[in-house]
Amino acid sequence: MDKNVIAKSDFNSLNVLYFIYKWRKPLILVGIAAFVLSSIVALTIKEKYKSTVILFPATTNSISKALLTENNVKQEDVLQFGEEDEAEQMLQILSSDEIRTKVCEKYNLMAHYGIDSTDKFKRTKLYDEFQSNISFKRTEYMSVKIEVMDSDPELASVIANDIAALHDSTKIRIQRVRALRSLKIVEQEYFQKLQDVKRGIDSMKIINSYGIYDYESQSEVTSEQYAIAMSKGDQRAMKLLEQQLKIIGEYGGAYVSLRENLYMQRKQLNLLKTKYEEVKVDATEVLPQKFIVSNAFPAEKKSYPVRWIIVLVSTFATLLAAIIAILMLENVKQIKTEFITDKNPV
Repeated sequence: MDKNVIAKSDFNSLNVLYFIYKWRKPLILVGIAAFVLSSIVALTIKEKYKSTVILFPATTNSISKALLTENNVKQEDVLQFGEEDEAEQMLQILSSDEIRTKVCEKYNLMAHYGIDSTDKFKRTKLYDEFQSNISFKRTEYMSVKIEVMDSDPELASVIANDIAALHDSTKIRIQRVRALRSLKIVEQEYFQKLQDVKRGIDSMKIINSYGIYDYESQSEVTSEQYAIAMSKGDQRAMKLLEQQLKIIGEYGGAYVSLRENLYMQRKQLNLLKTKYEEVKVDATEVLPQKFIVSNAFPAEKKSYPVRWIIVLVSTFATLLAAIIAILMLENVKQIKTEFITDKNPV
């Protein structure tokens, strides 16, 4: 059998416990050194406290559709919790630059995080620090969790609650831009239609001044009276009725056209008025956009770092690295020995 194979077989069959016992002294020294160094490092890590806000998104976006729609239209439930789509929308808003910038400026987080304001990459460092300390997560129950870590427990709770409040103001601002534009369009159409109806009423009053109030009935009655006067040979009555029929014939068509047009205009005006009132409510009134399950409060115990875990993991990782290094050194030494033996056979 080849000597290399024998050597490798012998080496691979080494007992792990024997190997550790053989190198126990160096490993103990390495372990102690790792324990001491990791303990020192763990003690220097700044403590952080965690505050959490849990909230559900609301399904209602339009106040008018939720509260002012007619009975035959399906209304939104203002008390219903949002689902996956609403939770995703909430996460997008919470992660927006607008909220992040407002929080950073309001609490002067650049100075709080110890970032040099003259640094070329100060904003990048600030946003990286922000993201490492503040997170937004969707839970399995379709709620959204805001978590804030900070060395100041009071500040952590205040920031968490403030971010929850900023969600509403940010979403409402975004929606209000569109709502105000819609209000302007509907308002313009509504008042234009109001003027059209007013002109139609004025025109109708002019025709009414000629004695025409109901074309069909007046035409029918006047024709019947004319026929009766004719049968009686009443020339005076016939002459008066002929004048009335002439007026009816001259303005009757305009009256019918104007009446039908005014009817449609008023119908459209009523629809526009309803829409105008709904859009006005959406543009001027506010409903909460979330349901807060729990507000943040100052934590009494630190959440980070868990020092014993840091020390334990660091010590074991160092010991494992030391064992691997010793194995590699022994392999190199064995390869060199085999090489010299093969080169200088007995």
